[in-house]
Amino acid sequence: MDGRSVVRPRSYFIGAAALIMAGVVLGLGLSAGLGLQRNSNATSAQLAAVTNTAPLPESPFVGVVEKALPAVVFIDVRKKSAASDDPNDEFMRRFFGENGGGRRQQRVPSSGSGFLIDPSGNIMTNNHVVRDADEINVTLNDRRTFKARVVGADPETDVAVIKIEGKGLPYLPLGDSERLRVGDWAIAIGNPLGELRGSVTVGIVSAQGRTNLNIFGGTPEYQDFIQTDASINFGNSGGPLCNIRGEVIGINTAINTSGQGIGFAVPINLAKHVAEQLVAHGTVKRAMLGVLLAEMTPEMADGFGLAGQQGVLIQRVMDDTPAARAGLQRNDIIVEYEGQAVADMQKLRLKVADTPAGTKVNLVVLRGGKRMPFSVTLKDRADNTAAAEPAEAADDKAALGGLTVRDLRELELSKLKLESGVIVTDVEEGSPADERGIQPGDVIEQVGQTPVKDSETFARLMNAQKRAGRPAVLFLNRNGSGQYITFRLDK
Repeated sequence: MDGRSVVRPRSYFIGAAALIMAGVVLGLGLSAGLGLQRNSNATSAQLAAVTNTAPLPESPFVGVVEKALPAVVFIDVRKKSAASDDPNDEFMRRFFGENGGGRRQQRVPSSGSGFLIDPSGNIMTNNHVVRDADEINVTLNDRRTFKARVVGADPETDVAVIKIEGKGLPYLPLGDSERLRVGDWAIAIGNPLGELRGSVTVGIVSAQGRTNLNIFGGTPEYQDFIQTDASINFGNSGGPLCNIRGEVIGINTAINTSGQGIGFAVPINLAKHVAEQLVAHGTVKRAMLGVLLAEMTPEMADGFGLAGQQGVLIQRVMDDTPAARAGLQRNDIIVEYEGQAVADMQKLRLKVADTPAGTKVNLVVLRGGKRMPFSVTLKDRADNTAAAEPAEAADDKAALGGLTVRDLRELELSKLKLESGVIVTDVEEGSPADERGIQPGDVIEQVGQTPVKDSETFARLMNAQKRAGRPAVLFLNRNGSGQYITFRLDK
């Protein structure tokens, strides 16, 4: 080599560039090929999923709906109402006086649901759906429309029966709500919001025997509701709650406007008994014992020295009633009715009311801690004398509950028609008695089940409860009306 630069021929550079370009093209080709292969596999997988012909499992609710829906009806109601809420009425009154608006009657629309219970056209629904109806139209799922009339209604259970005249009418079989279990399927069918006809919701039986509910549209006297999380909305009222066999187990009746997943239905056994009487007589006859009842709380049982004992306490026995003639007394604790244990006041009232008048029933009561049998012949209930006043409870402390009492004077005893008792003269502020609402002027007739003869007897009985660590149970007379009040004392 002589140190001079080597001059490469032009063809050398052209060849090198060609090789580089060939490598780039080959690399891109391979990359694209691999990508195309992956896309092809993904597409094939998607197509395979779409074209899968395996049969899908059928919902267990399809058969229930197909069986039940034809017998569920839409109830359209027109009710007469004064047009007092019409803004035009207010305008007319301002210019023409109170009668300027005419206070004319207008027909207010309302709607609900129902279901056919026999081929003759009887339809079960809620009383609050058809109450005060001026005109009722019923539409079946097949769009046939009929005029309906009210056969009978029972506000005390919120059950009503209306009737249509037609041929080939479908109807639903009625199940047995006594056999229900919490957790069983519950299928609600109806017309929510008055527009969504033929809607179906599914849930379970969440609880049974619900009582003391305030029901929109009117609170029934007798309550034993089924609770369900199957959605029940306005317009569903009167529709059927079905089991998985398509049998009716309840009438959709109430919703919880403050929460979701809580609805209530009248058990079909209760509704069926009411409907049978409505169809036969147009009204419902109920029996009565003639007593005022109170729940016996665990605290009250403890105060009576009957800790753990269940039952319902007789708070008052009405004159000239079956209970009075049978010899039942205030403070008796009913523990059995017709051989069945009694633990719930509302259920006992329902059993009595559901028993035909004239029936002789057997009771077992606790009197002075001893079980005593009684036979009582029930009679028709003429009024609400069997209504219950729930007992109260408390949980605070004081030696005598914060009460100051004195003996009743002869004139006071005569006026109140009492043989003995003490009158409250002062209630310590913030004491258990004050918290329970006891007031000066209230008369205490007994502590526990022992009559109070005078203030000395009252103090002795209260201190005995205190030493025993039991709550005080007082029978209070306020303006001639009696009630039990319970509160705890210092141990």
